[in-house]
Amino acid sequence: MHIPSSRLLVLVVASCIGATASSATFAAGTPTDHNRYKWRDAQGNLHYSDSVPVEATKLGYDIVNSQGIVVKHVEREKTADELAAAKVAANKAAADRRVAEQRARDDEQLLSNYPQEDDLKRAQQQQMDMLNQQIKSSEVSLRNQEQSLAELLDRAAEAERTGKEFPPEQAKQLAVMRKKVDVQKAAVAKQEADRTEASSHFDDEVAHYRELKARIAETRK
Repeated sequence: MHIPSSRLLVLVVASCIGATASSATFAAGTPTDHNRYKWRDAQGNLHYSDSVPVEATKLGYDIVNSQGIVVKHVEREKTADELAAAKVAANKAAADRRVAEQRARDDEQLLSNYPQEDDLKRAQQQQMDMLNQQIKSSEVSLRNQEQSLAELLDRAAEAERTGKEFPPEQAKQLAVMRKKVDVQKAAVAKQEADRTEASSHFDDEVAHYRELKARIAETRK
């Protein structure tokens, strides 16, 4: 039977449309790939699931793709003690980082202020001279106070030998002067301790300065 060419064209187009619709229907009915969750319970038994059970979040789990390959691992929930310990560790790490950053700034300033070791030593000597002068001044003040105290003590001893009454005003001065002498002695001792500490610090500073210079020289080789 002869079919007109226009009719034949309509049949071919309809056939193509039907085939496309069938393909789309088939595709829509095919399950799509999706990730799943793999985990082990408290007894060590392996489980797979489409959602994350509460137990899995407590124990940790893996996310796997349709081929069974782990694409992500999720750690278990941390206990309150573990969270507290982690916070302490994080705070310590942050503190250590700040100390290291400050040390780096101090080192940079040290090298900038003192291009040569002699520059550093001169600055240290100036500080030591200042400390020595402060101690010397304090010692002079202490000797003057001790002299005043000795005079008051002599008056008190003389009054006791002669049986005279020691004037209340002088007795008050004696007590005040004793306190001043004690305070001044403590001040001198503190200044001497500061000088000893400064001397030790200066030695450490020079050693550290040399280390920095050596490190810089090594990087330039």
